[in-house]
Amino acid sequence: QVQVVESGGGLVQAGGSLRLSCAASGSIRNLNVMGWYRQAPGKQRELVSTITIDGKTNTADSAKGRFTISIDNAQNTVHLQMNSLKPEDTAVYYCYIHLGGWPPRIYWGKGTLVTVSS
Repeated sequence: QVQVVESGGGLVQAGGSLRLSCAASGSIRNLNVMGWYRQAPGKQRELVSTITIDGKTNTADSAKGRFTISIDNAQNTVHLQMNSLKPEDTAVYYCYIHLGGWPPRIYWGKGTLVTVSS
């Protein structure tokens, strides 16, 4: 089994910062990509930012310049530093894990709530 543990969510005022962390453990084979998606009320789940084990990133336009993603390959852990938070960043944030091989596998965290007040 694969375990996914998320931390760092909470309540902050607009302009503040949070750091989300996600650690994967268990049967981790062929780790390829880790990252974060989010889902706001009434909206579809959307990409925030992902990073490959080689350090290549893919970040949503809404997060560019404010959010920075990093990965610790030794710990199978991804971090998302979120600065200059806006009320529209309020959502449940889900850790995303992509394992290569055949067939490839996707794992999701249970979600951590980020609330940004105006």
